[in-house]
Amino acid sequence: MGKNKNCCFLSNFSSLLLGIMFMWGCASMRNPEGGPKDTSPPKILKMIPENMSTNFNAKKIVIEFDEYIKLNNVYKEFSISPELEKEPELKVKLKRLEISLTDSLEKNTTYTLNFGKSIVDLNESNELKNFNYVFATGNQLDSLSISGKVINELKGQAEIESTVFVYPLEKDSLFGKKRPSIYTLSDSSGNFKLKNLKKGPYKIYALKEKSGGDRIYQQQNDEIAFLSDTLYLEKNIDSVVLKIFKEKAKDFRVTDSKLNNDGSIFASFNQQLKKPELKIVGADKIDQGKYVQFSKQKDSVRMWLSDMSWDSIKVVILDQQKIIDSMKFSRPKKESYTRVISVSDNLESQLLNPFKNLELHFNFPINSIDESKILLLEDSIPRKFTLEKDSSNFLNYRIKYNWKAKEQYILELKENAVSSIFDIKNKEIRKNFSVDEAANYGTLILTVEPPDTSASYILQLVNKDKNPISSYPIRKKEKIKLANFKQGVYFARIVYDLNHNGNWDTGDISKKLQAEPIWYEPKELSIRANWDREETIKIPKK
Repeated sequence: MGKNKNCCFLSNFSSLLLGIMFMWGCASMRNPEGGPKDTSPPKILKMIPENMSTNFNAKKIVIEFDEYIKLNNVYKEFSISPELEKEPELKVKLKRLEISLTDSLEKNTTYTLNFGKSIVDLNESNELKNFNYVFATGNQLDSLSISGKVINELKGQAEIESTVFVYPLEKDSLFGKKRPSIYTLSDSSGNFKLKNLKKGPYKIYALKEKSGGDRIYQQQNDEIAFLSDTLYLEKNIDSVVLKIFKEKAKDFRVTDSKLNNDGSIFASFNQQLKKPELKIVGADKIDQGKYVQFSKQKDSVRMWLSDMSWDSIKVVILDQQKIIDSMKFSRPKKESYTRVISVSDNLESQLLNPFKNLELHFNFPINSIDESKILLLEDSIPRKFTLEKDSSNFLNYRIKYNWKAKEQYILELKENAVSSIFDIKNKEIRKNFSVDEAANYGTLILTVEPPDTSASYILQLVNKDKNPISSYPIRKKEKIKLANFKQGVYFARIVYDLNHNGNWDTGDISKKLQAEPIWYEPKELSIRANWDREETIKIPKK
């Protein structure tokens, strides 16, 4: 009998335990993780005192949000205008931001607290952009505004999230020295609006910072726009266009120089040079055995020295036969260079343009090539070809052949086919490719009509990313044929070459000089496959 009771007890206990476990499992059910990512910035629910208050005399401002927040880069992002000797204190308490005004305020003055991008939500760091809190200690708010658009001068596109700011004329000397307190960010269309400004003269700027985000112009990295004239604000001003550009460095400087692990020397500059040269000082034998290759833009250089017996050398940089700078290099006591011959080419997705030769670009100057160790296969059959050295670039060679569309080709550089400086020989190199169809290419014929034949212009054909493909000087009505271009989207860009030097020249903010004007032909100049397109471009007056 007692045994049966124990069995019943155990059975009932087990049932009870299973029931509790089931209930616990139900109670601890959660919503599945995942779902759409939160991309919305914090929303303001309440402000005490209210934004845009007049006769303001509070010592603390409280702003409540719909979610937990935090502050990012407050020192760089936050500002108050007019400035106070003692900066306001900002504290986050869960979903609230408290701003304590620790300094006394001027009478009958409008103050603007600009938070930039400093307010973000706690989890995803979504930014509340361009939020301003404005109040007046008198019975009236300053209400004038300046609005307009920021565009990239060279690309002709809206400049997104550039910092637009003004200085009252009497404080314009602070430009580049101190962060502006009156600023805003351009939106996704490049538009901006500076609000709650008082009557008076202003200087206006737009700044696109590469890094730092401190709203102080750094000529080396940043892009800038400005109006040469002063804005006299007596009523709202709109339709201001700020054209942003990268200012040319005023003083030449070597931005990077190093001895690479393959024994070559590399250097880059902050300017594009005109007729650059390198010379080894005090070592004629080493200087005579050098190979020098400047980049196409002439703003960087690579050099190889046949004689590597030196411990240290001095290299001078010349432009137009004038010494502009020098560099020093030292070799490590234990030489441990890694030297492997590699070859790049002009193929696009393993396709060769049928109107071009196959180009080979080596990473070392070549002493000799054994053509008997180079094999060109067409449909697995060896073919005769012509190997030609590029007269303008000693690193480049061309394979000339009567290419056939859609055929499969293999180019083999067998081991030891190529011998380079430092007596390096190649390992086997193999390239598989085919030739694109000529029908995939088209021709664009442009008739360009300038408004003034005494002026100078430059026609640039650019791709959809606004990078130049080709360039032509224009001084009179001309017909330009752009033959055998890959089908795609292109645009025509006109540079008003004001100084007749054949280049686009940027501005100079210290001289209040704007960049040379640029105009884009509004028509998209798409090149269709196997098609000749003719268009007329009438350059407008500037």
